Amino acid sequence: MIARSRAPKPESAARANPGTCAAAPPPPAPEEQIYRLLLSCPNRPGIVARVAGHIYQAGFNIGDSRQFDELDTNRFFMRIEFNPVRADADLEAWRASFVGLAGEFGMDWTLCAAWRRPKVMILVSKFDHCLADLLYRWRIDELPIDIVGIIANYPRETYPHLDFGKIPFHYLPVTRETKMEQEAQIWALVKEAQAELVVLARYMQILSDGLAAKLAGRCINIHHSFLPGFKGAKPYHQAHARGVKVIGATAHYVTSDLDEGPIIEQDVERISHHHTPDDLIRKGRDIERRVLARAVRYHIESRVLINGRKTIVFTE
Repeated sequence: MIARSRAPKPESAARANPGTCAAAPPPPAPEEQIYRLLLSCPNRPGIVARVAGHIYQAGFNIGDSRQFDELDTNRFFMRIEFNPVRADADLEAWRASFVGLAGEFGMDWTLCAAWRRPKVMILVSKFDHCLADLLYRWRIDELPIDIVGIIANYPRETYPHLDFGKIPFHYLPVTRETKMEQEAQIWALVKEAQAELVVLARYMQILSDGLAAKLAGRCINIHHSFLPGFKGAKPYHQAHARGVKVIGATAHYVTSDLDEGPIIEQDVERISHHHTPDDLIRKGRDIERRVLARAVRYHIESRVLINGRKTIVFTE
């Protein structure tokens, strides 16, 4: 996919809606009420102890905790999963009291219920292998999301073998002359559906700076190349011409510089001089599918923190 990107400041998404995430359905049984806290702040001693103590004192138990100190920027990153273990554990009271602690350390943070199903809008062009894979993983509940719409710049007949079920399908053709109007329609659909994440599943259009800015930190693109090499169109042909020995795919957040957004996930596969550009495209489809699916899962599981032009990804 072709997109543009400029890395937002690491705190931009969190400050837009501090300490919150998507609304969750009614909570399950206490042992299944897992909450995910994701935070970043200037590094200093005592952060882990203060955060863990705050969770424990409120009647919760930490089931998983990951942290990372980035020495170059002197910034601290942390992801914690916790659940209630006392009858008096009150999440809203905990959230309200955590605001003070977060302010003391200058934290950017979000708190999400693990059982929520984020609303996702998918954009696609002619090539549908990534879309088909996302639909499959969604149907078997490997990706616990609610797909609130599919937007395509090709008509529905382009995908005769795909079953969209009751997912709304929006055909929005685009030309150079109608690009701004078409993007206004996309933005209206995203807002109307309250989509929390937009996935560009080989959507072969460059997003305008304006739309990229509106979707900063919540729009994932799959680029059919191992960035930062071979940007733009026909990367597999570029790779073949250079005689590379591995090809890959890259999932990244979309901002405003072409294929320069913070990278979430990548993968590669070895090739040889025997392989043609068509061979590379065929192999590339497999890589693209799995890389995009992993990136979407990392995002919806609150495993990704944007750090300037990079990301911190707390994988499993």
